[in-house]
Amino acid sequence: MTVNEKEVALTCWLLDTRALWPGDKISQSAAEALQLVSDAERQNITRKFHLLDAKMTLGSALIKRLFISKALGIPWKDVKFGRKGDPKHGKPCALLPDGRPAPIEFNVSHQAGLVALVGAHTVDVELGVDIVCVNERNDYRLVDQEGFDGWVDVYQEIFSPEESWDMKYNVDPFKLLDGTEVTSEHLGRFDRCCVRDRELVATLRRFYTYWCFKEAYIKLDGEALLAKWIQDLEFRGVRAPRAGTVARCSTHGTWGERVGDTEVWFKQHHLDDVRMEIQAFEENFMISVAAKPRGVLPENLTTFEKVDLETDLMDYARSAL
Repeated sequence: MTVNEKEVALTCWLLDTRALWPGDKISQSAAEALQLVSDAERQNITRKFHLLDAKMTLGSALIKRLFISKALGIPWKDVKFGRKGDPKHGKPCALLPDGRPAPIEFNVSHQAGLVALVGAHTVDVELGVDIVCVNERNDYRLVDQEGFDGWVDVYQEIFSPEESWDMKYNVDPFKLLDGTEVTSEHLGRFDRCCVRDRELVATLRRFYTYWCFKEAYIKLDGEALLAKWIQDLEFRGVRAPRAGTVARCSTHGTWGERVGDTEVWFKQHHLDDVRMEIQAFEENFMISVAAKPRGVLPENLTTFEKVDLETDLMDYARSAL
């Protein structure tokens, strides 16, 4: 780190909406929270067909306002949103009263009931975040039809040939119950066994690690997932983080392994100013953060803290109106 560079503190929040706002209609169960967002957002939320989607959209709107209000020291009602660059497709940002982008950086992602936010009280960094849930979609139907290799090939416009090869033919090491670590060298060609609910689960986890990295980086850059240069963006040295444990009863799920040594390459050139980090949460979630420039970033990028809806968010919103 040079004399002119100063480490930037990151805000990493996780809001779990899975048990929030119980009932069949979010317009009734989340009536107070819905009054804390704009009319357009409220209409969008209440029109959602799936309750889970409505809860995540509401949670995302609330957690963004919480960060912006605190970071800028402004009332909740004065929080306004815009986009950097292109007014329709640019990266979301907060706006100052005069319409200029606010001097803060943030990014939000949600999946399968969880909402994650990464932010900084400065524009000296660029951030992107993404959440994946390994077992949320019915990917096995296509795997059964096309085989695992064919399933990976469905995404050939997103991943480079090297990334696709790595997902198909390499495996992550894993531990047995007695602590023995099994590597691809131990398995030999048995690592290609695609037995449902066994080796295949680990393989899907590796695929979603790549997916999570790619989404987080593209959100840092501010473009859609189908950016024209997406195949030129490669991740090397990828390893899926070991899972945490599932939430049981009233306890929170635990965090799993954090992996932060993945390299980012673009058009065969190493992007040494970008850092990627991914951490497992519970048994099926992974959260990735992309950030730059490297010289001002903290040691860990995924230091997430859980946000409590009532004590951390609603109480603050009531006092900051």
